[in-house]
Amino acid sequence: MLRLCYNQYINLYEVSLVNKRKKIAMITALAETTHVIRVMKGVTAQCEKYGYDVLQFAMSVSPDFYVKPYAAGERRIYEIINSSKLDGVIIDTISLMYGNNSEIVDSIYDTIVSKSDIPAVCIGIPYRDIPVSESNNDEMLRALVRHAAEEHGCKDICVLTGMKGNHEAEHRLEVIVKAVESYGLSVSEEHKVYGDFWYKSGEELARDIVSGKVKKPDCLIASSDHMALGLIEELTKLGKNVPEYMTVLGFEATAEAALADIPLTSIESGFAKCAAQAVDMLRRTIDPDLPVIPYEDDSDKSLHKGASCGCVPDTRGTLEVIKSKLYYTERNYTADVFEDNIDIGLMMENYIPEQLTSSEDPSACIKNIYSSSYIISPYVNFFLCLRQDWLDTDADLDNGAPDKTDIVLARSHIGGVDFGDPSQKITFDTSDMIPELYNEHDKPYIYYFTPVHFSDKTLGYAVLQRKLSDYPKFNLVYRNWIRFVNNALEMARTKNRFVMLSVRDNMTGLYNRRGMYKMLDTLTKGFSEKTDLLVSVVDMDGLKYINDTFGHNAGDAGIKTVSDAVLAVSQSGDVCARTGGDEFCIISRANASSADITAFADSFCQKLSSLSKKTGKPFPISASIGCAAGTVGCIDDFETLLSLADENMYRFKIMRKKHRS
Repeated sequence: MLRLCYNQYINLYEVSLVNKRKKIAMITALAETTHVIRVMKGVTAQCEKYGYDVLQFAMSVSPDFYVKPYAAGERRIYEIINSSKLDGVIIDTISLMYGNNSEIVDSIYDTIVSKSDIPAVCIGIPYRDIPVSESNNDEMLRALVRHAAEEHGCKDICVLTGMKGNHEAEHRLEVIVKAVESYGLSVSEEHKVYGDFWYKSGEELARDIVSGKVKKPDCLIASSDHMALGLIEELTKLGKNVPEYMTVLGFEATAEAALADIPLTSIESGFAKCAAQAVDMLRRTIDPDLPVIPYEDDSDKSLHKGASCGCVPDTRGTLEVIKSKLYYTERNYTADVFEDNIDIGLMMENYIPEQLTSSEDPSACIKNIYSSSYIISPYVNFFLCLRQDWLDTDADLDNGAPDKTDIVLARSHIGGVDFGDPSQKITFDTSDMIPELYNEHDKPYIYYFTPVHFSDKTLGYAVLQRKLSDYPKFNLVYRNWIRFVNNALEMARTKNRFVMLSVRDNMTGLYNRRGMYKMLDTLTKGFSEKTDLLVSVVDMDGLKYINDTFGHNAGDAGIKTVSDAVLAVSQSGDVCARTGGDEFCIISRANASSADITAFADSFCQKLSSLSKKTGKPFPISASIGCAAGTVGCIDDFETLLSLADENMYRFKIMRKKHRS
């Protein structure tokens, strides 16, 4: 397989920014849930027809996730969306608006939609002036009523919907009530119950019915499976049997509905068609001269019967759900399994968390992430993109997206750029989101943008590139693998901090003496061969006088100024160290002559004099420097060179004192 080196990739990226393939952003949350998978079914189907790339930006938890710092870290994935690089935006308001809270959608509108001319469409729930693709659930909801009335003879029907005032909740209630009325029946006000689309409201209604607070109906139709399941579970606890006590129907046909102790009769939502229509709405704007191709759904297969209404459960559908959710421990993992979908059992039984968190250093961590990325198959490309300051434990990692981001890992299944060594990192403008977007492809792809963070500390993001036809394979494996990656990176950050504290001087950031010898070994390649070195020893003048006269803070400022001068005259690859209170050392690979040594010493003194004047301190900041050059082949050679540089420094200091006197 062809493997592009990273500098070739940069060249391709720089010349391919003219790629004209249309790009549609899908902004949602909880990408592996039933709702989003159905939404993506419609989006990917239409975008594949039209040749559009899809960029999905999603939190992996609910917007109102109870661990608030973690939710804050997840939300920052929306900050990297650059509308100027997109042709259209679809906002899944249903997944992003929890309760009646529009906080996340408000932010998306303010930072993405209102600041550009990019066309945008909402799914299901309208928002401000953004056009909305209305849900196509009316026929599905009517089918639930038809099933209850015609197949089970239910006459007294109770409807449990979502939050009062919520557009989708009110609409579902209205459709169900009208469908009931079409049979000459009615839904009493008592039986129009508002909830929260979640288990809790179903549990509360069950208690109210059993206690007599709410009259018991023949049938309960819930506008979400979770509310229906909550009601069934609570009725069971209270000693009531479903469906003998009451017929219960749900909406959405979730995995939880199929796998419940009493399988729930439910119907699939029409959000695939709704999302497909959202793409078509964008197409009429961005490609007005091109045809719109109708979306073909399979609504005749959408009703899944279960025991909650007395029907014979849909065993085939249940088995498919079980297969997708099963935790295998000894599965035969053949090539076709990897191409189809990895299950969570393989991920857990391979002890990937232990492998990642045991990484000795950041570089090893990245390499281990690279080696474990087979678990997220199938994919076309995978990129791990980190902030350039992700290892800086003192950096402010919650201050928005940085200007520059590094691809520290890339893995390709199509012969693209592929590396697991972070030293090969590719730096790009974060505003480009991911360079791969601008390379020419013979087909459209879907790119999953996922936050990489630890609690509310943003480290970067990951990008998983797949075929559009692979949309159903986005499951819990990827979400949990990214969690392992997050934890491993934070562990690497923590270990790196301890290492830096052991080899770095806290005040100046230069190496300490231990760090100097550690880096010396790297500089000389372990003294495996003769190496030409230039060693310079620097000693600050008058530190005791400054401390005694102006205070230790002033002395610290002087030390920092000398360290700044040391860094200023050093070259990339040099080892700069603070070897004592007022002592410094610079080690360079160089074959230096006497003239070179003199020029270097003069350059240091001039730089320090300039920096001293800029401090505005009431005292001069100066230092003495001594240099020595030679060839070293062992540690003793280096110690000899270091002693000679130290002697030259003291000669310099004595000469300056004589000159001043």
